[in-house]
Amino acid sequence: MASFKEIISGGVPVLVDFSAEWCGPCKMMVPILEQVKKELGEKVKIVKIDVDKNQSLASTYHVQGVPTLMVFKQGKQVWRESGVRQASELVTILKS
Repeated sequence: MASFKEIISGGVPVLVDFSAEWCGPCKMMVPILEQVKKELGEKVKIVKIDVDKNQSLASTYHVQGVPTLMVFKQGKQVWRESGVRQASELVTILKS
């Protein structure tokens, strides 16, 4: 399995969704992220990280609340927001 560093270092933007099983707003992000993937297809990679199962990764990126969304381009974090975001906003960010 690829490491997180390998995943975020690819040629396409990577949208990382830090979430948790028990989080209501995180569940709301599922259809939104599916819509983003449908719209952008292979132009983006979407990765879901469970903060309870990956506490060290969540800690590394100072994730305080869930959902926290981050966009990485070639290994660098270029955008970050907490809370539910709309698909249109995410698509705009990923295209820029």
